[in-house]
Amino acid sequence: MTSNRPVHEIRLGAIKASIWENETATGPRHSVTLSRLYKDTNDEWRSTDSLGREDLLLAVKVLDLVHSWLYQHSD
Repeated sequence: MTSNRPVHEIRLGAIKASIWENETATGPRHSVTLSRLYKDTNDEWRSTDSLGREDLLLAVKVLDLVHSWLYQHSD
């Protein structure tokens, strides 16, 4: 059975990383998507993969946490 949900998410402020697990012939492999959350003009939450200059440092910190999580959960 495959899941369409990430196995883990890390969020700091508006920056969120989702960690996905994919089963391969050699065992599970992980991939990561990075997004920025924002509210649209109707006050509804949306996400984009576009980052501005002010988002970059926070994105680096989120990716560092993702890197640590992946190493802690690898075989």
